[in-house]
Amino acid sequence: MKNLTAIILSVFLVTGCSTDTQYLHYALKSAGNNKKELKAVLKHYRTVDRDPEKLQAAEYLIANMPAHYSYRDTSAINSYYRTALQILGKGPSPDWQRDTLRYIGDTRYPGLMQDIISDVDVMTADYLIYSIDRAFSSWRNSPWSRHLTFEEFRDWILPYKVTELQSLDFWRDTLSAHYRDSLLKVPAGDMQRNSIYGAMEIVRNEIHSKQSDIGMRVIWEDRGSIPMLSASTWVRMTYGSCMDYVTMGTAVFRSMGLPAAVDQVPVWGRNNDGHSWYVFLSDRGREERTINSLIMPAGMQFYPYERIPKVWRRTYAINRDRAKYRNKAKFVYPFDLCQQDVTDRYNLTSDIKIELNRDVKLKDRYVYIAMAVNNGGPEWRVLDFGKVKKGKACFSKVGRDVLYIVLGFDGKGLVPASAPFILHKNGTVEYVDGSQDAISMDLRRKYYESYNVVDMRRRIIGGRIQCSDSESFDNAQTLYTIDRTDIPSRINLSASRPYRYWRYYSPDGSWGSISELSFFDEDGNRLSGRGIANPEAGQDAIERAYDGNLLSNFEINQPNGNWIGMDMGKPVNVTQVSVSPRSDDNDICPGNEYELFCFDGNQWNSLGYRIAHDNSLHYDNVPVNRLLWLRNYTRGNNERPFIVRENRDIEWW
Repeated sequence: MKNLTAIILSVFLVTGCSTDTQYLHYALKSAGNNKKELKAVLKHYRTVDRDPEKLQAAEYLIANMPAHYSYRDTSAINSYYRTALQILGKGPSPDWQRDTLRYIGDTRYPGLMQDIISDVDVMTADYLIYSIDRAFSSWRNSPWSRHLTFEEFRDWILPYKVTELQSLDFWRDTLSAHYRDSLLKVPAGDMQRNSIYGAMEIVRNEIHSKQSDIGMRVIWEDRGSIPMLSASTWVRMTYGSCMDYVTMGTAVFRSMGLPAAVDQVPVWGRNNDGHSWYVFLSDRGREERTINSLIMPAGMQFYPYERIPKVWRRTYAINRDRAKYRNKAKFVYPFDLCQQDVTDRYNLTSDIKIELNRDVKLKDRYVYIAMAVNNGGPEWRVLDFGKVKKGKACFSKVGRDVLYIVLGFDGKGLVPASAPFILHKNGTVEYVDGSQDAISMDLRRKYYESYNVVDMRRRIIGGRIQCSDSESFDNAQTLYTIDRTDIPSRINLSASRPYRYWRYYSPDGSWGSISELSFFDEDGNRLSGRGIANPEAGQDAIERAYDGNLLSNFEINQPNGNWIGMDMGKPVNVTQVSVSPRSDDNDICPGNEYELFCFDGNQWNSLGYRIAHDNSLHYDNVPVNRLLWLRNYTRGNNERPFIVRENRDIEWW
């Protein structure tokens, strides 16, 4: 969508207009032959429906309209939507529907999403008047929203669309009619119905129930099919991204006069992915955020373990600072023009001034703050722009506890313009420019341990490796007790003689949790046999301990008395065992290919390629206090930069 926005902006803001009146005049001028439609709207509210607030709303919508866009070929997109309605809810699964519509979009409608036009060129007077009147009716006549100020109504309910490329159809009527059944059944005097939170929960539950009935598959792929952005396809939507669902939900809420908006973090502070959710105004005038599209109610704690660099709110109004940037920057990054920075409403933030590298000659006063992501290797992703003032890069509302870098335009492209730096929780800045010191290190992971990984690792402490002549493990011999989480990839065993039955006995309170279990003979060969476990474990759980998949797990629905093992068929001598705790498959894995990189201030340089032979990689020349990155060429996408300190502690960023 950002690329599409850039196309529209090539015809927008070619002048230096800045006031509301100037924006309105420019919008009318840029409408060309369609100016008469927009002026008819203004005339309507000046002469026919003399409502000063409706006139103000019309001026607001028209003034900001050049930044919004629709499909140029409405017949093509409507044809696609008709095809989609024949496929949604059909076939074996939502995944099949997505793949089918993706193929249809690629083959029958190539280039459709790039063929766009500004709304000022296609908006009709009848549609805009309908949209304004319908929005005002839902605001003034709904018991849960009539207390909202005009400014709150303007920003949270009024806009004639929720997202770009949305059909200019009668979505308010269609969506409110489809999802208001439960709300209509609540008595008019009910306190819940007459509160914004209560009404939104009633509607959210109905959306979730009706979408679940037809199929509700949240997809994470980079590219789905052409998005469902009409009222008719929204009510039949069986799959979509988090953004797709919160966009649809926001449209439903607004159709009923409920104040909602879409917020988005482009990328979490220690992740490669972002997220989107809806936020709404409560009866107390506070912004309430949700966490998981339309599935969970509002009020739950908002992602307490995630670090937040930037949060942007999708708005109808043009961001004036970004408009000014587009007019003056020599290098123009394709920022969405209609977004508001709301990071300080979610995270501790700082306004910062960053030292620039003296040897970098920039050709523009604008600079960019970026963070590291994995895109087939380390890459700097731009988050926001700032300005150079008195030789320093200045940025506002920067989320803390995140590692960043400043990029600048050198006349050819964006290049590193500062050392990487950490904005700590207390607001201090630490530059990661390192030293000449290097130490030897054993690296065990390529990605930080989440709170869940840490918890799962702790579950193996106290686990025992045992052998017996009895399948019930009477008189079991304990050969090894796990006393730490960083166990070797193969634990050496020394039994007095061969035994037929071998097992891992989990500690109490662990629910039996492990990922993989393997036994080896004196030659290092993996032994095979019949998987066995305590009676409460099903065969599926047993098989997951031996399937070679580190992301499938053996676990039982009871906390104590669990074990998983193997009947070898005859007494054998086991000399090694491998116990893999439940994890995220980001540990060093034997047989995988790795390469360690170090950032020198300009580019990433290799410190050595390795094939792992056990669950760690040894390097003799690891720089201290520099930015490092460990690549896995065999599998997986989760990789993050890290820093090795003098005491060999690793900090993940």
